[in-house]
Amino acid sequence: MAAIPTIEEEDARWPSRERESLVREQTRLINRIKAILARFGIRSFRLSLRNAADRLENIRTAEGTALPYNTRAELHRLLERLDLVRAQIRTIEGDRLRRLAAAQAAPEGPHAMVRLIARVIGVGVERADMLVHEILSRGLRDRRAVARYAGLTGSPDESGKRRREKVLARAGSARVRHGVIQLAWRFLLFQKNSALVQSFQGRTADGRKATRKTMIVALARNLWRLVTTGEAPQGVSLRSA
Repeated sequence: MAAIPTIEEEDARWPSRERESLVREQTRLINRIKAILARFGIRSFRLSLRNAADRLENIRTAEGTALPYNTRAELHRLLERLDLVRAQIRTIEGDRLRRLAAAQAAPEGPHAMVRLIARVIGVGVERADMLVHEILSRGLRDRRAVARYAGLTGSPDESGKRRREKVLARAGSARVRHGVIQLAWRFLLFQKNSALVQSFQGRTADGRKATRKTMIVALARNLWRLVTTGEAPQGVSLRSA
């Protein structure tokens, strides 16, 4: 059983959750703008430019005409919303970095866990912050409890005397599960010399997809061991402190 979080612990999770919501909104706005422009044959418009709104006045359709008035007005409003969302994301990220810097001397606690996990090459501060506040700082009993909380346990299939494990049960926190799954694939890119990745590559040489679940569960347990004991998984590369 996981302990009921305090008000402070629950409040500490909201910046990461709010940022996740804002990122989804940012993606929705970008896709909406691109869809509108694609109707007029415009596919090279760069939304990352600071003067993107000013460039709308000079942009031309595939027929060489200017964008219709109402379309330009809608695009301006969407770009304003996009700028606001991006500014809010930067604010949340800046606040988190300031909190981590202010707690630099703390030898333990959630901030120390975030700094420790963020030292693993391939793990960013945002991912580390989410994992720590959502699961790794909850004081779970052991590595099996970590897997159960994230929904990373197997789904048993029993029939008579036959019993086998099927896909992930997905009965736990979807946010944590998705974060660990994405992190597992990043491990394949950035931690190729780690024992975990080498074991995964050896066990998947036969093409069996079911072995992927083993790596994801093992990664969640290794991260829990890292923040609770300070023991880095064998062969994992760390950034300098």
